[in-house]
Amino acid sequence: MSRTPEDSAAVSRSRTYGSPRLRAPFTALLAALVAASAVLLGAGSAQAAGYRYWSFWEGNGKNWEYATQGPSLLRPDDGTVQGFRFAVSEDSGDADQPRRAPDFGAICADTPAKDGKKRVALVIDPGTTTDAPDGEKPPALRTACAQVAPDASSAEALAAVAKPLRYDDSAMLCAISGYPRTGCGEQVSGDSGSAKPSEPAKTTDDQDKGEEGDGGGPSVGLLVGIGAVLLLGIAAAVQARRRR
Repeated sequence: MSRTPEDSAAVSRSRTYGSPRLRAPFTALLAALVAASAVLLGAGSAQAAGYRYWSFWEGNGKNWEYATQGPSLLRPDDGTVQGFRFAVSEDSGDADQPRRAPDFGAICADTPAKDGKKRVALVIDPGTTTDAPDGEKPPALRTACAQVAPDASSAEALAAVAKPLRYDDSAMLCAISGYPRTGCGEQVSGDSGSAKPSEPAKTTDDQDKGEEGDGGGPSVGLLVGIGAVLLLGIAAAVQARRRR
């Protein structure tokens, strides 16, 4: 039985594009994989979170630098400028700086030097309403010149001008001049801005165990990679059937 031109064209199209019976599942699988990848990647970005806390800064004469020691450990020299900023940030790399320049001369201009004392200029910036806990309004930014003993720590200089201070069990600074009323370094979800209870800091042993264990499931990249491999395998099988 001879083929008509229409039959030959149909066979050619079938070989070139695959039959509708093969194309439909393949297209559906591709769409499902793309959708799943988007959901997984979106979930990963939605889980990005920050922490609401008082960050600690040191002035270098012109700019602010994130302090490498906590205020209870650091013992500043006379003429030092230090800053405290309340905000939500993921880490020190994206932390908001105090919104006032570290100018010792301007801050301590009305506090003359005194024998047996040192002067530490402080910038206390409670941040904006965006970073404030629910139901609280941040007080105004202010500066102060603390005059304290020569061996006083930064925490003692702060206490001299901004009581009451509140700390947690790990000596983390939670509140300056009573702000905020509650909370201490709580995690804030990246998508909704809602606060979650902060987790206790992990020790080195805890971190090692977490790396050796399952870590809470496979990563987004691993899942997408597995899906891509499956898709390539199915595509190869469909192509092989087309060539028969």
